[in-house]
Amino acid sequence: MADILEEIVAHKRLEVARFKAELSEREIHRKVERLRVGDGTSGMALLDFEVASMSKALAASGSGIIAEFKRRSPSKGWIKEEGRADIIPLSYQQNGAAALSILTDEKYFGGCDDFISTARQSGVKIPVLYKNFVIDEYQLFQARLCGASAVLLIAADLSRKECKTLLETAHELGLEVLLEMHSEPELEYAELEPDMCGINNRNLGSFVTDVENSFHLAARLPMEAVKVSESGISNPETVKALRQAGFRGFLIGESFMKTDDPGRSLKTFIAQL
Repeated sequence: MADILEEIVAHKRLEVARFKAELSEREIHRKVERLRVGDGTSGMALLDFEVASMSKALAASGSGIIAEFKRRSPSKGWIKEEGRADIIPLSYQQNGAAALSILTDEKYFGGCDDFISTARQSGVKIPVLYKNFVIDEYQLFQARLCGASAVLLIAADLSRKECKTLLETAHELGLEVLLEMHSEPELEYAELEPDMCGINNRNLGSFVTDVENSFHLAARLPMEAVKVSESGISNPETVKALRQAGFRGFLIGESFMKTDDPGRSLKTFIAQL
């Protein structure tokens, strides 16, 4: 099977180059700076409140559920093509999500940055993860502009040096980092001290999912880390077992999004915890 991650990253480099041609790095830096100093002339002042810390929200939450707005996936195609960013994320918040994850990759996941802006404008105030394949500093500025609280960095598509640089830049922009790892060799990235350490149960090369990966790697993460288990979680009993293994966050998307009412499905799931 072709390496899907390799294909996605190659396309992402072309995509970022196109973004830079449409809005220069200098201009996006200027927009973010205006946003940070509260200059309403930028037209981007989406938040009139302090963005909550995602790591603290997970550590304090009884459920730790990061509910994901995910309309499509490379392996399964459209999950909910009609899914609306002004309805589902807010419904997740109203039904008990500790935080949200919103896919912003367009080609492979049917997402866009505007989904986060739209969710914020609909009333979402809990932490929002900018879920994309971040390979360039430019994307961190995009995340900051659309109203994200945190960004995903993936060890599998970054060198340790690249990851360190992006993590530091994210922090300078007021963004937290969920650093995703999948295998034992990638666990050395945890030494960079991200805000949250994620274990992806899905192999991003083959897209094969096995939640046992989280149990296998949990004890090898730093004791004090805010641990997040990602992908393949569809049963409340699995969340209970993962919490016993030290996880505080549980990223769940498809099992909610494939239902008629993702928010209500989340509420039912949390009740079973």
